[in-house]
Formats: sequence, C-alpha cells, structure tokens
Amino acid sequence: MINLEQRTAGEINKALAGRMAKLRKRRKLSQQALAMKSGVSFGSVKRFEQTGEISLQSLTKIAIALEVEGELESLFSQVLYESLEEILNEQGR
Repeated sequence: MINLEQRTAGEINKALAGRMAKLRKRRKLSQQALAMKSGVSFGSVKRFEQTGEISLQSLTKIAIALEVEGELESLFSQVLYESLEEILNEQGR
C-alpha cells in the first residue's frame, strides 16, 4: 500500500533544518557563531539551513553545540514493532 502522505527525504531534512535554525536563534547564536562553536564550516551551516543538506557528522556536531545531542542519541530507540515477525527476527530466530 502506498502512503500518499509520506514526505520526501528533502522535505523531512528541510523541516529539521528549520527547527535547528529556530533553536539557534533562540540561543541567540549567529550562523557564524554556531559554526565556530560546533567546528562545522560556516558554509555548511548556511547550506543546511537553506537546503536541509548536511553530513551526519556535521549534524551531530551542531546538535552538541546546541546542547541537544540527546535528541540524536534517542533517535530510533523507541520504534514499535510492526509485526510478530519483527519480534522473532530480533530474537535471532
């Protein structure tokens, strides 16, 4: 079955970039200051906020700089099982 409401990877990335930019502004950091604090280049920070494109390594560095790395660390940790087969697969059947 096709999920017609499923968003594209680009849409999800852009939304994530928007939330990170909003958090950066809440913390009163310029893009340049975030770049310096995180060790991610200014160009990468700017591109991320404009397009949603960034490496996982750089995203993690930005999250650490913004003190929200726990959000990344908990990603996928509470995914519910979709079927009994998934439970059995996890048990190494």
